[in-house]
Amino acid sequence: MKFAIIKERKNPPDRRVVFSPSKLEEAKSKFPQAEFKVESSDIRVFPDEVYASKGFEVTEDVSDCDVMIGVKEVPIEALIPKKKYFFFSHTIKKQPYNRKLLQSILEKNIELYDHETIVNEKGFRLIGFGRYAGIVGAYNGFRAWGLRYDSWELPKAGPLPNQAALIEELNKIDLPNIKILLTGSGKVSNGAQEMLDAMNIKAVSVKDYLNKTFDEPVYCKIDVLDYNKRLDGTHATDVFDFFNHPEKYESNFMRFAKVTDFYIAGHFYGDGAPFLYTREDVKSPDFNIKVVADISCDVDGPVATTLRASTIADPLYGYDPQTETEVDYKNENAITVMAVDNLPCELPQDASEGFGEMFLEHVIPAFFNSDKNGVLERAKITENGKLTEHFSYLHDFVKGIE
Repeated sequence: MKFAIIKERKNPPDRRVVFSPSKLEEAKSKFPQAEFKVESSDIRVFPDEVYASKGFEVTEDVSDCDVMIGVKEVPIEALIPKKKYFFFSHTIKKQPYNRKLLQSILEKNIELYDHETIVNEKGFRLIGFGRYAGIVGAYNGFRAWGLRYDSWELPKAGPLPNQAALIEELNKIDLPNIKILLTGSGKVSNGAQEMLDAMNIKAVSVKDYLNKTFDEPVYCKIDVLDYNKRLDGTHATDVFDFFNHPEKYESNFMRFAKVTDFYIAGHFYGDGAPFLYTREDVKSPDFNIKVVADISCDVDGPVATTLRASTIADPLYGYDPQTETEVDYKNENAITVMAVDNLPCELPQDASEGFGEMFLEHVIPAFFNSDKNGVLERAKITENGKLTEHFSYLHDFVKGIE
């Protein structure tokens, strides 16, 4: 079996890679029967020479390989027929901008495996960049606060080498006595929490956060049952009741918005769940949040201040609660919003190392153990020019019927 680490061709350039040189070396050691080639790239965070120094062939032509491993969408013209491809295809939610990509994959008889569809038996994702989105998102949020209030000027995350460098910069700033709210319980929120803890910001309980004042900055991490309540007034203790019956709940987020200065959105939002806060909520004089770092970045969704995704080049904008429009983020009436939707790109070295570790643990073994855990079978979107049964719901999307 021949594996190719392919060049990223999407713009803007993405410097990440699924396997760093050290992880690829580890993969070769664990699976000596596998052959790994590296497609030459002038943008990858790890230079070609580093792969070559570890004995890997770096080449312009990987067409003799069986499995192509990348990060972002592969341009249609670069797709090689009759190969297996791994990348974020952004097609499984029927994203219209990638309809032609999926059509071409089927026409070229390509087996597509999306990183998002690599899940365990219970449907939980096995690999992803979520932790790194949380790390960079929290950093960018503090950078946003400093720029909004001219309190400090943190450098952009992208040019810094790793998480340790981000933490070093954060520990140079002098935080005011603000209350910081973090939503979520998964990889994204855990990554953000790593940064808060590395700054030695005190974590407090929901009760204390809502009712006490502090003479130091504090944060509170909350999950769905903290910011949602049952419509019938009964007390919910089982998160699966919320996941299975979101229509029986309403948001209870405003009690947090009244006392929060800086909000970091690191939650997963499921279809049918209540919005955390609406545009009407933001108009309330009780709404106290001044800066929002929306890592989840669901546009026009549960975090009503997120009008659009922002970019690494231009990460901040302002939201005017009364006009519900975008304004300058320094406007005195504005809520400053950071809603970059590709945050891990700003931490390419760490993100690549972590991604490769997960890929080596869960995906590569499946090629050599007859896929005993069903990882490849569950992840496969296309085969023999057709959608697989699990992804047959995309049929009308491919045909352009919807």
